[in-house]
Formats: sequence, C-alpha cells, structure tokens
Amino acid sequence: MRAIVYEKFQGPITLQNVVDPTPKNHGVVVKVTATGLCRSDWHGWMGHDADIELPHVPGHELVGIVAEVGKDVKNFKVGDRVTVPFVCGCGTCPECHSGNHQVCDNQTQPGFTHWGSFAEYVTLDHADINLVKLPEEIADITAAILGCRFVTSFRAVVDQGKVQGGQFVAIHGCGGVGLSAIMIANALEAQVIAIDINDETLKLATALGATKTVNASKSSNVVEEVKALTHGGAHVSLDALGSQATCFNSVANLRKRGKHIQVGLMTGDHQHPKVPMDKVLANELEIIGSHGMQAFRYSAMLEMIKEGKLQPEKLVERTISLENITVELPNMDKFTNKGVLVVDSF
Repeated sequence: MRAIVYEKFQGPITLQNVVDPTPKNHGVVVKVTATGLCRSDWHGWMGHDADIELPHVPGHELVGIVAEVGKDVKNFKVGDRVTVPFVCGCGTCPECHSGNHQVCDNQTQPGFTHWGSFAEYVTLDHADINLVKLPEEIADITAAILGCRFVTSFRAVVDQGKVQGGQFVAIHGCGGVGLSAIMIANALEAQVIAIDINDETLKLATALGATKTVNASKSSNVVEEVKALTHGGAHVSLDALGSQATCFNSVANLRKRGKHIQVGLMTGDHQHPKVPMDKVLANELEIIGSHGMQAFRYSAMLEMIKEGKLQPEKLVERTISLENITVELPNMDKFTNKGVLVVDSF
C-alpha cells in the first residue's frame, strides 16, 4: 500500500510503498477514505511522543470502510463505514470497566502506538469497543476531522466543562481544537470569547460563533481584557493550544469557582507551566484535563451534527492528496492554515 513514512524524527517525510497490514483477532483493517491532518501528527514527527517507534506512518483522524475483520470481532463486518476516536481502549482494564476508555491503561492510538491513517489501509484494535458506525448523512470529509480535535473539544466543553447557556466561555488558541470548541460552546448557547494571535483566524472564530475576540499579540493584558469582556471572568476556560502562556492565562481569567480545561498538548518546554495556584485556592477554581472521548459518547455528538446544531465541515479549509502531507506536515508549526486540511485522495 501507499503510505506516508518518516524514518527519523524531524527528518524527511516521504511517500512509500509498504506492506499491507493484517488485523489482530480483536481488530480490523480499514480502507481509509479520508483522514485529517492534525497538529498532534506534527508533535509526533518532532519526537514529542515516546510511543512512536521508527520508521513510522502517522495519522489518527480517519474514516473508512472495513476491509478485513479479525476472528473475534462480533459487531462489525466487511463493508461497514466507520470512524474511531484517537484513543482506543482495551475494554478490560479498570478505567475501561468504569467507562473511561479515553484514559485506558493499555490504550492504543493509530498514528502513535502503531502505524496510522496516512496510508491506504490502517489497523484498529479492539474493534467492538472502539469503532463507530457512521450515519449516511455525515460525509467522509466531515467524519475525518472528528476523531481527535472535535471529540476532544466535545468532551471538554460538554462532559468536563458542563457548559450551560448564558455562561462565558474563553477559548485560548483558535486552531482546530479551539475552533471546534467555539462551535460546540456556541451550540450550547454560551457566550464565547476567542483568543488568538491572528486576526484572520479570529474572523473565522467569529463566523463559527465567538461573540467577542481578543488578539493576544496586540493586547497589553489578555487576562484583564477577558475579565472585562466577561464581567468578572469566564465560567469555563479552555487552553486549546498548549503553551506556558495560554495555560496560565486560561486559569487566571476565570471568575470564582470557574473551570479551566486543559485540552492543548503540553510538550517540550511547556510540560510544566506556571499556574496561579494562589487564585486556584482562594477562588476555588477547578483544573481539569480532557483527553479524547469514548466511542459510546459519539452518538450524542453525531445526533447534534445530523440536526445541524454542529457543522464541523465548516472547519475544513481545503482537501489535499496523500502526497501533499510531505509538505504540509512539517510546516504545521507555522500556523499558515486557518482551518483544517483533509486528505481525500490516496
């Protein structure tokens, strides 16, 4: 099969012919019909993920058709159109038994723990636990951006943040995760403040539902500006980028008893950010992580998409070919794209 491969972290990314995959007894092989390009893939190529073994095929947001089924799989068959959350649970550990597959003790992640979806075919483990059948109403390009940024944002806003109508929600960083969170919070009738460093991106944030915007590169004090716009601070605030500055600001701009949700990956020099712990204590703030979403929670999200309350396809800037990844992936740190890129040609 054709696949995108890198053999060295931060090294050349090439299109190669590699051996077709085979499923484990509990897994499937999926013929990929569309796959999203995510900044997590860039982090992997940079060497920020200890699970990756070289040579490696990245890619973790996908939709496709089941092409081969392991002998122990009961709920899926060849020809089923499916997607999958980027964190796949084992189904047997204590976390999975509690319903928290997104923090499974033995989790697998396509594009990280094993070869991913920047290829014609991909293997997915523990299919009966992790695969999600897609309704006909949801197109491949839409489904291809759900598995990481959109489901992570959905869980962050809905399940972790428990956002309600009328609340002020601040979103720090308007990449794919941040824009998804803006759309979801807006669908819940929250008042959304979008914070970014790019005016064009902030225009897109406004189009997706942000009621106010802050350009952090032009603001003398992001925290105070957000507090002024929210009449005392946000009820819920997300760091959707993952940096020292955005994490601190997201905590610091909360009102009393507010919730900070850490969604953006904290890597490299940003792993251990400064936190205004005095404010956390005095104002009874909550600091909560959000890491993917369980497959069984997809139904609520998919229903909102079918009803038109959520329109993730609006996040797509353009579609590209598999070969284009060799150029687009290493440049993701330049933030030249306002929306999401989706591969739909293999």
